[in-house]
Amino acid sequence: MYKRKIRDYVVDAVLYILLGIFAFLCLYPFYYIFIYSISNPELAAKTTITFLPAGFSLATYARLLSKSNIFHAAFISVARTVLGTGLTVFCSALFGYLVTKDKLRFRRFFYRAVVITMYLNAGLIPTYILYKKLHLINSFLVYILPGAVSGYYVILIKTYIESLPASLEEAAMLDGASHMRSFLSVILPLCKPILATVAVFCAVGQWNAWQDNFFYVSSGDLRVLQLELWEMLNSAKALAQAAQSGGNIGGLMAQAQQLTPTSVRMTITMITTLPIICVYPFLQRYFTKGMLIGAVKG
Repeated sequence: MYKRKIRDYVVDAVLYILLGIFAFLCLYPFYYIFIYSISNPELAAKTTITFLPAGFSLATYARLLSKSNIFHAAFISVARTVLGTGLTVFCSALFGYLVTKDKLRFRRFFYRAVVITMYLNAGLIPTYILYKKLHLINSFLVYILPGAVSGYYVILIKTYIESLPASLEEAAMLDGASHMRSFLSVILPLCKPILATVAVFCAVGQWNAWQDNFFYVSSGDLRVLQLELWEMLNSAKALAQAAQSGGNIGGLMAQAQQLTPTSVRMTITMITTLPIICVYPFLQRYFTKGMLIGAVKG
């Protein structure tokens, strides 16, 4: 039996200290944002916050959540995240599977045509004209259809599918399965690790997106949460600038102290980040399970 020496304990202590420092550096920024968001905005603007909040106040949260259409905008953001992520994962996986088939005519052309979209972009005006021709302007579909097939995701999924044993799909074909049945019953279960990764990337992008709402949607019923919060942040900045330049006209100074741009920014960061943090552990478990399923050897 190996007897641990003093040197082993010293090495373990150093490793734990380094791990603790690394964990602190990773977690402290989010902790700082949290304590700042629950601090009193007026006190937080005058003091330096390190580990404890400056007072305690949920005024910024209350002000943001009291906006009339904030919950409807949150529903639109959740809907586009769920539907957009599901559509992108399925379509990119199906396209990535199809371009691995040698029997598919012009498969290299289709594959390169999708990949080249990562490097070339027509610009805002041609994109707007195209969306208008397709009747996507002021439509919920403009949030999910343009990104249904992504060149980057197709590359990831195609590369992963090519690493799978071909004998598994061949066995399904011998049992009478079609290509679609083989894709749904054999390929997709084995691709869970890469699909989970793509789902995380896509969900974060959909949840944080607001530019498409800004440029292509003018209907108030389709406004997303991030655009609403962005406009509130701009309002807080404008209020603070007006209070500094015009004094206490009409109570601007009092309003600026109650809702500072920094407190609004921190609160917005918490609101937009918290759902991702809550969902990620479930995706992490799914990712690990997919890794075990994908470890089948032929």
